[in-house]
Amino acid sequence: MKAPDESLLVLLVFDRRNRLLVQINAEQRAEPTYTCRPGEVCEFSEDCVGAVTGVAGKAYLLSQQTVADQSLLIYCALQSDAAIKNGRYYSLDEIQAESENGQLNVSPLLTEVLQVIEPDLVRVPNLDTTETEYIYRFRTAKERNRGVYIDQQSEELYQSELCRAIKAARRTKEKTAGAPAVIDFGAVSYVIPSHFGFCLGVQNAIERAYETVATNPTKRIFMLSELIHNPFVNEDLLARGIRYLQTDKGLPFCVDGSITSDPNNPNALWNQLTADDIVVIPAFGATNEDKVRLLRRGLSIRENDATCMLVEKVWKAARRYAREGFTVIIHGKSEHEETKATFSNSASHGPALMIRNMEHARLLTEVIQAQGVKKKRLFEESFKGLHSKGFDPEQDLQKLAVVNQTTLLRNETLTIIEFLREFMVQCYGEAQVAEHLWSKGKGDTLCYATQVNQDALQKAVEQPIDAALVVGGKNSSNTFQLYRVCEARFGENAHYIQSEANILTSDEIRHYIFPY
Repeated sequence: MKAPDESLLVLLVFDRRNRLLVQINAEQRAEPTYTCRPGEVCEFSEDCVGAVTGVAGKAYLLSQQTVADQSLLIYCALQSDAAIKNGRYYSLDEIQAESENGQLNVSPLLTEVLQVIEPDLVRVPNLDTTETEYIYRFRTAKERNRGVYIDQQSEELYQSELCRAIKAARRTKEKTAGAPAVIDFGAVSYVIPSHFGFCLGVQNAIERAYETVATNPTKRIFMLSELIHNPFVNEDLLARGIRYLQTDKGLPFCVDGSITSDPNNPNALWNQLTADDIVVIPAFGATNEDKVRLLRRGLSIRENDATCMLVEKVWKAARRYAREGFTVIIHGKSEHEETKATFSNSASHGPALMIRNMEHARLLTEVIQAQGVKKKRLFEESFKGLHSKGFDPEQDLQKLAVVNQTTLLRNETLTIIEFLREFMVQCYGEAQVAEHLWSKGKGDTLCYATQVNQDALQKAVEQPIDAALVVGGKNSSNTFQLYRVCEARFGENAHYIQSEANILTSDEIRHYIFPY
């Protein structure tokens, strides 16, 4: 491959721990892995970097920018066993720290290149992943590894014989709700939906976490935050030695288990991480900012990423919408880990905005209709802290595409989409709606697992029932949505509990009141 006459080509080789292979030149300065001057014939091509690294592999264009009248084409390759003369792997934090304390003489070119790629760093671990590939696909029945977590300590926690029997009889189709099971004990009958419990994404995440513990007995293992919103699973993981870096609200945990609001607190576990540690990303995913923090420390991300593929499907959709010029509207709870991750991911591709409910959607249409100074003021009042950096309500609300937090009620998202559609019809006319509201595959980011659980519950509550018990974590959005279905049907006879411990007597229940 020949470098264009006006462009400097740079090859950066990262290993699976996201450490950069740096070349130490004759002047003892740290340079990029490989540099090709304008007009020179390069020793690598996009299809093969073996001539540079000694290992066959591909290079991927990461960034293309002009800096100080110099065009820079920056390619990356992922190779843990690459070797170059006078080369050494450094984490990006090591490069910065050793440069600041004088241990490493970093060349101006490498300094400039690292500054240029900073916005694209989050892409590095998955550069070789195509649009149709996922970080962590659902495992098939044959690939399942339940033995890694179902032992004497946790067998009853994850699966009982009764639950297995009910699912075998009623869960005949993974994506379609069936008739509920009725267990008749004479004086009391229990109606159980055909679909309940852990979805495939959660099962994936649980297996990845326990496999990490089993295969790394000598290493410290951390979870970015709670693996899933189930207190018993998270407590079991804690009992096996895993620690959490931050709460579900993003506040760091300290070494002594306390919570701090200061991210720079030296006792925060985040600031105690070493290159030998392992951090597992939960099923909800992680923000780009958190991933970059891990990447810069030289920690593996991809191998320990338990992000549900249906959450990643939302990210892929948002990326597609942004590429076609649409602003991404995220229907979700702004404080929820999944929504924060989706927002962070979406905002890296284009304008993004979070809305919580239909009331928020109505406020959005009021902003769109407002003019001049009023538009900007109303936007800031209604959506402060909920929009991407540099969001311009004048320009960025003309073309909208809706994605959602996967654990919300399907009908609420569809109702919001239909409301916005009717609004766009009023503004632009029926013939122009598709130009202003994404209309291909409406609702295609909704999670089928969430939906089938809701459908199965709807079938169950049609039975003659006196009271409903919904069992799940206090911070579980899935559980809350199922409780809302029951509350709408049974009112005060619907109860939100965490376990059998909340059933106090035959006529007393400790019911959790969810803060709406």
